[in-house]
Amino acid sequence: MRILMLGNSFTFTNHMPQMLADLTGAEVVHHTRGGARLSEQLNPSTRLGSQTQAALQKEKWDYVVLQEMSHGPITSPKSFFSSMEGLCRQIRANGAVPILFATWAYQKGGAKLTDKGWDYDEMARTLSEACHKAARENNALIADVGRRFYELSDTQNLYAADGVHPSELGSHIAAGTIAAVIRRREERVQ
Repeated sequence: MRILMLGNSFTFTNHMPQMLADLTGAEVVHHTRGGARLSEQLNPSTRLGSQTQAALQKEKWDYVVLQEMSHGPITSPKSFFSSMEGLCRQIRANGAVPILFATWAYQKGGAKLTDKGWDYDEMARTLSEACHKAARENNALIADVGRRFYELSDTQNLYAADGVHPSELGSHIAAGTIAAVIRRREERVQ
């Protein structure tokens, strides 16, 4: 099995692609850059985009995991929905299955959330709604990591010191959530 992960630091922090490889037994490749948006993965004139476009055209994948910039689904919804549509079309043409890696709200009471003037519950809800809508509209699977963070954040230390990125445990939960989605799909198609 081959998995391509498209994203940014939420994907590569704590070597999460390796965690996913360990859980699935798959070869996991990631095309990531800190702060990257999905629109960049579609743009062949960027370094990241040209790498992703070549991989989708010339290599065979089983799953492609899509992770948008942390608040992109709510602050740039038009770009997010349009990028999801374009990438899902390319992923299906490759014969692969798209999985949306739905990310989490910034840490409750954290400086980043406060700086933005956002409410934790509101950020969690609007992110979740946007991601579920994008997955539905594009017939993509969804790894709802944001929901797992929401359920566990009161009892587990899921965030790095910045209150935005995942702790090592947070990355393990992300990898486990994505792996569970893949396992369920593999069981259904066999």
